[in-house]
Amino acid sequence: MSLGSSLNAGVLGLQANSARLATISENIANNNTDGYKRAELDFSTLVLSENQPGGFTAGGVTSSVRRSIDEKGLVGSTNNSTDISINGRGFIPVAKSETPGDLNPARDQFRLATTGSFRPDVDGNLVSNGGHFLLGVRVDQTGTPLDPAVARNSFESLEVVNIGTTSFTSSPTTTIEFAGNLPAQDTDASASGDPRILPVEYFDELGNSQTLSLTFTPTIPGAGASGEWQLTISDSAGGGATVGDFTVQFNQNSANAGTINSVTASTGNYDAATGELTVTVAGGNDIAIDIGTPGTGDGLVQYSGDFAPLRITKDGASFGNILRVEIGDDGLVNAIFDNGQSRPIYQVLVADVINPNGMQLSDGNVFELSQTSGGLFLFDAGTGPVGSTTGYSLENSTVDIAQELTSLIETQRSYSSNARIITTVDEMLQETTNLKR
Repeated sequence: MSLGSSLNAGVLGLQANSARLATISENIANNNTDGYKRAELDFSTLVLSENQPGGFTAGGVTSSVRRSIDEKGLVGSTNNSTDISINGRGFIPVAKSETPGDLNPARDQFRLATTGSFRPDVDGNLVSNGGHFLLGVRVDQTGTPLDPAVARNSFESLEVVNIGTTSFTSSPTTTIEFAGNLPAQDTDASASGDPRILPVEYFDELGNSQTLSLTFTPTIPGAGASGEWQLTISDSAGGGATVGDFTVQFNQNSANAGTINSVTASTGNYDAATGELTVTVAGGNDIAIDIGTPGTGDGLVQYSGDFAPLRITKDGASFGNILRVEIGDDGLVNAIFDNGQSRPIYQVLVADVINPNGMQLSDGNVFELSQTSGGLFLFDAGTGPVGSTTGYSLENSTVDIAQELTSLIETQRSYSSNARIITTVDEMLQETTNLKR
């Protein structure tokens, strides 16, 4: 009977608009939830029968919920260095676990997030407000994964990013670069022969500050100028013991006058191709001192003038405490220390999913892989189809509050209209019943 199908269509309309009201309510409630993806309700016609003898039978409406998970929200800046968003396509791998130090795929919940505000817990693990731990792979000081065989199509190789084990650092000095001028007049026959002493700081393997003393003693000839210096290097860590002894001869009368002609090593080594002196300090490590290659004038030179050390640079650092960690565009989690050092400790890989809109939403505003989403592949941030990672930022909700309020009014009117169908059918059925009276 057509009246019965009309009543059923009205009920289905009420149900569909109730569901739409629920999605609107969730969207408005999560307007300020970072990374939230707006829920939408799609309506479709339910057709029972047309061109049927005796009249038309109303089918009604069905509805289905969908989320545009691949839709990007606006990115806002924050003051937390471990707030992460992705500049483009991709997701951040996370996990919810009672034992973050020992992840187990059979026990723990591995999920994907579009953004996240992570802070260290009592053990140094980076965790979000929703209790999801940030995942990554360990890297060496060059940013290369310690495990070269990282599984790219699963969560298997990932571990919780922990900054508690990298609270301190020190780095021994391995290279010193030196450029300066030795006075040419000091090698004249009439010169006093007084040495020129230059102390250079370096750091040993424990981060202690030590000193290499470079003593330049001119060779005084019987007549004229020798252009020759004796370079002696002593190490404070070894009680002032000599670790290097070199004879440096400068060009006197040529197109390369003032540049190094040759270096002869008595203690230590000199490589003319690189211009480096190599000495072994008391800590046991070698230090390369770059004084320049012969004939180039790119390091140590000898001209008439004052003793002038122009450039002294070194690597290494003293003992330092960790100040903070920062996320780079390449996904590297860098530890920043108070001694000025920066060292990568983890790399956050960015996941790409075949059909991101097929994933299922989980508590904490994270997403779970499903049969309709397909599998994942982990890329280095900023490579392949995925975007780069950005620290100090969070992706905002994709909810447009004005659009939701407009939809709310439309839904209210549509619901009222469907309710009117039911009351009208009820009145008509009442008239039909009254025919018997």
